[in-house]
Amino acid sequence: MSQFASNWEKSNNGGIGQRVRGSVQNPGPLKPRLDMAVRQIQVQVAKLDSTCSKLRERDSSIFNKVVSSMQKHDSQHAAVYANELAEVRKMSRMVTQAKLALEQITLRLNTVTELGDIVVTLTPAMAVIRSVRQGLVSVLPEAEGEIGEISSLLSSVLVDAGTVGGYSLNFEAANEDAEKVLAEAAVVAESRMKEKFPEIPSGLPTLDAGSESTA
Repeated sequence: MSQFASNWEKSNNGGIGQRVRGSVQNPGPLKPRLDMAVRQIQVQVAKLDSTCSKLRERDSSIFNKVVSSMQKHDSQHAAVYANELAEVRKMSRMVTQAKLALEQITLRLNTVTELGDIVVTLTPAMAVIRSVRQGLVSVLPEAEGEIGEISSLLSSVLVDAGTVGGYSLNFEAANEDAEKVLAEAAVVAESRMKEKFPEIPSGLPTLDAGSESTA
């Protein structure tokens, strides 16, 4: 147990700590690196929260345009704005889901106290982060690189913990756990969307593919 504690809290000065991840010198103690990853995830959560606020403001503006166009019986512009509004809400839902999933991962990582916890917690966390990264590419391109760095950091911690502790990785169980996290985040995101965003007025004509353009 003393060896585990040494690798958890203190730097690895030799032996297995130097052999793991041969491409990176002095990987350092696991706990500080894990804490660093948590802080980086929290930074991303804050950025996603800011993005959600901006999307809500944009949503409100476009929604008012939909209503105004309908009051003027301008169905063509109302339809254009409604389609734009639908896209904004799609992005809002995606960003909200990503934010909720990362918050859940942060909570889990904060409970890690032993090497065995790292393997059990990080394996599904990695799957969640990969999914979030892929989902945000079209909405927040700059997030791809930043979340990629977090993924790399957590991956290195996971490899070190697995090697030092002699743990095996159960990716099948991890993927199932990750899917549950993402599914729960999706349900909560949908619920929050319904609470915070007014429904798009019904009775709008649909736009032909060739006529979809912003006014």
